[in-house]
Amino acid sequence: MPVSFKMVPKKNNLASPPVIKYYPCAVHNGEDDLDRLADIVVSQSTISRADCYGVIIALTKAIGESLSAGRIVKIDNLGTFQITLQGLPADSPDDLGKSSIKGAKIIYKPSRNLKQTVKQLTYKRIR
Repeated sequence: MPVSFKMVPKKNNLASPPVIKYYPCAVHNGEDDLDRLADIVVSQSTISRADCYGVIIALTKAIGESLSAGRIVKIDNLGTFQITLQGLPADSPDDLGKSSIKGAKIIYKPSRNLKQTVKQLTYKRIR
């Protein structure tokens, strides 16, 4: 099934005079939640819906616990998850402390399989 896209105008104010260029923008057709993903997995396997739902919930909790412990989580066919920190700079390593950390984010790197799936996408322009 092709990915739908439309052309969106964006103004470049850095150019003199400002120029409008058109860029492709993906058009999403709904979303799949945990229930839908569980239904898909159940239809392709022999486990029950409740078991599948429980495994997905447990997996997300296990990923969170591993990330909280400072580990990188690698799931072969899914990808890699890791924590990155955002903080304030310091003049020396001795000046750094917990107060320098302003937040954390989860970085996700897709697996080779998922990257290959993206490379094989087809596209359909909508108006």
